[in-house]
Amino acid sequence: MKLLIAVIKPFKLEEVKEALAEAGIEGMTVSEVKGFGRQKGHTEIYRGSEYTVDFLPKVKIEIAVSDDMAGKAVEAIMKSAKTGKIGDGKIFVIPLDEVIRIRTDERGDLAI
Repeated sequence: MKLLIAVIKPFKLEEVKEALAEAGIEGMTVSEVKGFGRQKGHTEIYRGSEYTVDFLPKVKIEIAVSDDMAGKAVEAIMKSAKTGKIGDGKIFVIPLDEVIRIRTDERGDLAI
């Protein structure tokens, strides 16, 4: 099993969600987060004063998938989240040792 963590631009969330559903991926956790990478933020003007916004709004998606679905899920996220501009985000693929569904005590792929 794999845990996929994708950090994307907020306006791409709906597109990514639809692409994952088409790929047969059910269930995800979504968090609103802030961060920066190579973008390094930007400057804004508020009431005449210029200030730097270091952390930009992003969306973090976490998905637990079976090993055979990981490639499909990564491709779906990559295609749907891509704008071709800096700040499109990252996908982290992490081995997942165990998943347990609390309600039924199912474990492993059955719990996903």
